[in-house]
Amino acid sequence: MLSLLKGIKIVDLTTVVLGPYATKILGDFGAEVIKVEPLSGDVFRAVRPGRSEAMGAGFINANRNKRSIALDLRDREALAALHAIVAAADVVVHNMRPKSAEKLGIGFEQLRAVNPSILYCYATGFGQGGPFADEPAYDDTIQAVSGLAWLNQNASGEPRFLPTIIADKVGGLHLAISVLAALASRNRDGGAMCIEAPMFESLVSFMMLEQLAGRSFAPPLGGIGYDRLLSPYRKPFRTADGFISVIPYNAAHWTAFLRLIGRDDLIGDRRVTDATERSRNIDMLYALIEQATPARTTDEWMSLLRERDIPCAQVNRLEDLFDHPHLRAVGMFDREVHPTEGELNVARSPFRVAGEPSAPDRPAPVLGQDTFDILREAGVAEAAIELLFARGAAAAAGREVAA
Repeated sequence: MLSLLKGIKIVDLTTVVLGPYATKILGDFGAEVIKVEPLSGDVFRAVRPGRSEAMGAGFINANRNKRSIALDLRDREALAALHAIVAAADVVVHNMRPKSAEKLGIGFEQLRAVNPSILYCYATGFGQGGPFADEPAYDDTIQAVSGLAWLNQNASGEPRFLPTIIADKVGGLHLAISVLAALASRNRDGGAMCIEAPMFESLVSFMMLEQLAGRSFAPPLGGIGYDRLLSPYRKPFRTADGFISVIPYNAAHWTAFLRLIGRDDLIGDRRVTDATERSRNIDMLYALIEQATPARTTDEWMSLLRERDIPCAQVNRLEDLFDHPHLRAVGMFDREVHPTEGELNVARSPFRVAGEPSAPDRPAPVLGQDTFDILREAGVAEAAIELLFARGAAAAAGREVAA
């Protein structure tokens, strides 16, 4: 954990992946993140594998550096307790539709009345100005509607989902950025602010940076799609014993590669030397790589390509990352002992600040682990806290929920 956001208090009303990923990043930067959960807990706690029913691997990985409070926001006194927490907070984050937030008493105007300087950042599936504003959204549906599944089609033209929750995580990055932007801009006048970061628009913006291509111009200078990325030959290339990525990018790279494979006849060709012609003929050039790579092993190719400063990489399995020499050198993976889940392998935050050592991370919390302390810090009287527990409107680790 770093200290760049030390002193910033974030009320985290997010669930599953998109929102918790965003607030994990903010927690990694040192913010105090108060994770507000229903009495049943974030539903992502149940996703397997896990050693206990309440702490699945995905939940653990998305919720470090947070404290947990469990409240039933349908209860008037529990909602009042949450408002007391918000009154002393800097930021509120959620990933629900505005109508749902308002129904729970945590809409922007409702919380601005509690804290006139609150920074309110939320992620929906679709922006509130369009006809899909109230549509539910999950990673698969956003991959589909955004065009990403079509872009990732197989050789038969069938659309495919990426085997990672890319829409959630891209959405989470945009949500985290919105919080950081709000914190940076608050110095201007100190007033409340509401920022929307919808999944659909975030992923479309993310993809269209390069895919808008010829449609960037009016009238269009060509079709949509970045030709190099859409080439059927842009893929990991088979070697004698595995696969490798080879990407000669400029004329010098291509000249060195052509000499390596004995194609000196193409070295002066404009399809190699001219950047525009290279772009137009990328299929032909990538086909040369595909034809050449099976003749040598991956290690042989890596040595020869690196000697010539041609960009390349071995294709790794996920299992290979634990022993990757670079990741080992920078300490990407570590072991920690979780108070209830035992020994864990963890992937650290990728960020480093020069001259600042990283403090130990706070392990993902047990449901309601900090309920009592957080309420007391917010100024809720101990007797009122006990009443919340007694009426089943709050829960804490180690305490039975009232019937």
